[in-house]
Amino acid sequence: MNHSGVNWTALTVFLLFFVLVTVMGFLASRWRRADNAQHLDEWGLGGRSFGTWVTWFLLGGDLYTAYTFVAVPALIYGAGAAGFFAVPYTIIAYPLVFLFLPRLWSVSRVHGYVTPADFVKGRYGSKSLSLVVALTGILATMPYIALQLVGIQAVLDVLGVGGSADSNWFVKDLPLFLAFAVLAAYTYSSGLRAPALIAFVKDTLVYLVIIVAVIYIPMRLGGYGAIFDSAAQKFSAVNPATGKPVGSLITGPKAQWTYATLAFGSALALFMYPHSVTGVLASKSRNTVRRNMAIMPAYSLMLGLLALLGFMAIAAGVGKGVKGFNPQLSVPQLFENMFPDWFTGVAFAAIGIGALVPAAIMSIAAANLFTRNIYKEYLKPTATPADETKVAKLASLLVKVGALAFVLLMDKQFAINLQLLGGIWILQTFVSIVGGLFTRWFHRWALLAGWAVGMGYGTWKAYGVSSAATKHFGGSSAEIPGVGEIGYIGLTAFVLNVLVTVVLTLALRALKAPEGADETSRADYTAEAPPASPVKVPAPSDSPDSPEAPEPAVAH
Repeated sequence: MNHSGVNWTALTVFLLFFVLVTVMGFLASRWRRADNAQHLDEWGLGGRSFGTWVTWFLLGGDLYTAYTFVAVPALIYGAGAAGFFAVPYTIIAYPLVFLFLPRLWSVSRVHGYVTPADFVKGRYGSKSLSLVVALTGILATMPYIALQLVGIQAVLDVLGVGGSADSNWFVKDLPLFLAFAVLAAYTYSSGLRAPALIAFVKDTLVYLVIIVAVIYIPMRLGGYGAIFDSAAQKFSAVNPATGKPVGSLITGPKAQWTYATLAFGSALALFMYPHSVTGVLASKSRNTVRRNMAIMPAYSLMLGLLALLGFMAIAAGVGKGVKGFNPQLSVPQLFENMFPDWFTGVAFAAIGIGALVPAAIMSIAAANLFTRNIYKEYLKPTATPADETKVAKLASLLVKVGALAFVLLMDKQFAINLQLLGGIWILQTFVSIVGGLFTRWFHRWALLAGWAVGMGYGTWKAYGVSSAATKHFGGSSAEIPGVGEIGYIGLTAFVLNVLVTVVLTLALRALKAPEGADETSRADYTAEAPPASPVKVPAPSDSPDSPEAPEPAVAH
């Protein structure tokens, strides 16, 4: 490292990988090129043509992000065992979603649905319910995209790139601007094919770095016994401000409700995010989805190993004695301290590309929601497939610009808090989406009311949580009414959502309130891929049998 503080060797390796994925991103537009590229199925869902391995890498790149790489070990570095909730929640999630994702894939393929809000509209005949599902998805996704920037910024800070803290804002954040300009360009050009192709590089690098880290770093630190001893000493120290230990190596009895509810609630929410659904709907067959849900837990093993990096950072003395040290820098700093410079560049490339892949998928998913469920539904009902594709491309650019502005103009702590709030919000769409995949019993007005109660309660309770860093939205746990234990706010809001939906459905059915038209049939939920064409080409919009045709007028 030279006197300017820039690690030139690591930076060079990092840039080489960045150039590689940029070239791949632009070349992806020629990968499996379709006859009609001006269709949202092509740009936004990769032609619905991805097989088992492409889908596996795409979903892995989608769900295990740079923020995961940075935040999970950072939480363990700061608080200890509480950070391990991410491991059981991913283990719980896959058996759960194995039950309903194949059904969502089948009905979406039959009817040409691109987003979960498309399905909700078709199932319940309610534009209002479809709109709130779409808005919730966009709202929950925006801070998630912004937090990918936190991962890139952490790497750039440790690399010493972007100027010093007293540089003007443009010089300081110029590398970030360039990274996202390139991301925006190849996403606009190639759509979902770009992150699908780049995910191969990203996941290979992540696995390589973590396997090397969990073998090589403990060898340098005296083994895992020494690492856990160091962590135990740190967490047993008393915080003068609170009079309590700063953390715990093992989850204590008082924290078990929080740990369990957070893990279970997060598992329910994981595949409600629009980017998760986008990855699933891009699969070419129902069996592809089922196989992926069976092999995705391999990523949970990787996540468990990744979490141990938080303990390693403690043992390596990362941030020790540094006033106001940012735990988000603990993993990048650990890599720079422990690895040779060239491998530090490889590790930083894994984190950086680990931000670009999910950010691309998230922006595409948010653009699909805006295009199908706001623009086409309310602004231009006569939009052609080519119009939809054009608007989706522009919307994906705006989403990225919004995320960039979000991080640059607002406090990072606020971005993290909003992402926690995003998890609470997105969980409130579970009843409409998953409930609708198995039954038509719920009434659409009851689902709207349940959603509103869940959103309102979750936001209100989260607003009242304070922390050392912030007065409001300081966490995602609060006392569970009637139980008296501290638990995940999102799960409590979800239970209230279900209760309100069930009670109101009973009342509305007793009153014979009008129900919307259901355009799906029982057979749609178990349909396999059409043998001839993997992409559903809509009939002309004036055809009475077309899914693009106006629906019969129903009360909403």
